[in-house]
Amino acid sequence: MKKRLRGTITVPGDKSISHRGVMFGSIAKGTTELTGFLDGADCRSTIACFRAMGIAIEQEKDHVIIHGNGLHGLQAPTSMLDVGNSGTTTRLISGILAAQNFRCELNGDDSIQKRPMKRIMEPLISMGADITSLRDNGCAPLRINGRPLTGIHYDSPVASAQVKSCILLAGLYADGETSVTEPAISRNHTELMLGGFGATIRSEGNTAIIQPAEELYGQQIAIPGDISSAAYYIAAGLIAEDADLLITNVNTNPTRAGILAVAKAMGGKITLENERIVSGEPVADIHVTSSNLHGCEISGDIIPTLIDEIPIIAVMAAAAEGTTTIRDAAELRVKESDRIATVTENLTAMGADITPTEDGMMITGGKPLHGASIQTYLDHRIAMAFTIASLLCEDENSLDHPDCVTISYPNFYQDINRLLQN
Repeated sequence: MKKRLRGTITVPGDKSISHRGVMFGSIAKGTTELTGFLDGADCRSTIACFRAMGIAIEQEKDHVIIHGNGLHGLQAPTSMLDVGNSGTTTRLISGILAAQNFRCELNGDDSIQKRPMKRIMEPLISMGADITSLRDNGCAPLRINGRPLTGIHYDSPVASAQVKSCILLAGLYADGETSVTEPAISRNHTELMLGGFGATIRSEGNTAIIQPAEELYGQQIAIPGDISSAAYYIAAGLIAEDADLLITNVNTNPTRAGILAVAKAMGGKITLENERIVSGEPVADIHVTSSNLHGCEISGDIIPTLIDEIPIIAVMAAAAEGTTTIRDAAELRVKESDRIATVTENLTAMGADITPTEDGMMITGGKPLHGASIQTYLDHRIAMAFTIASLLCEDENSLDHPDCVTISYPNFYQDINRLLQN
């Protein structure tokens, strides 16, 4: 792959916010309009699920209009809800479904059927929900019999926005206050957006607290670019021999933007420009230029703010001088693939010095790398990370399933190639 990158890029809309916009708009009263929506496979799964429950949703690429039926306006689906590859859809929708007046079942692809759902089942059951793993293995497919719910306080063993959001959404329907305390603060899009829809919700340190709602109300939401998608260009701009990139309109919410801190800690030349607030979320343009990176330690409370970016951070570490140590990231084991294993396997195939650990990895950078046959395991973040890793080689990586990027970034290859040709 050529080593020169130049130009300006606008990445697709934030996946987390796109999911939530559809869900919250569907259970709100009136019309919700989303602009900048991520038209990817995962978010289309969320639209399909709510259409199956009687919600009229119009979509024209990144423009979505949702005609909400109110908190109690969902209808029983006539068949199993298909969540596709989307863990966000599965976990968040379960919190809503737990309180409905009907029974339904949901299932997804092979990856979803391996991802842990006990982490939402247990708190929902403590609220009075009737939710069952049909194969009795703590994974999808799930059956949910909607029932009245009781407000609880839940101490979550993991810092997970999906777990937190599931409980908070169930809390909208509960008979009293519901709160969730996490070991570290996870992304807070649910709290910000539910407040905009009219919910009574607040945060106190690592605890999010919600009151039962009588109604939510439709909103107009401009969705900024997804920093998880911007991360590939941040890394590309830092590791390429001759790069000058401007990534515009990126969500820089501090509960998501850990990669910015890591890039700076590694010596990256990265600046934020045109900082502003859009629909309650902090947004900026990110300017990145070629840099001489060095290793650092990544652990503790920053991990939830960059968990999806660790595969591309590992690629940055392979380009850096010295050793980068990643700890406290055991959550990587239960993503679309076991990302500790997949990153280790593929960087090793490229000739990198990487050692996996139970909750992370150690990477000593600076070794000469070569192109390799990359096993993506149908994981979109692995595919994109190792496309960028080709910048470190004379020859390019060959991916077994390149099309899996449609989960979150359908035009990724076209966009990166345009920057390489500038």
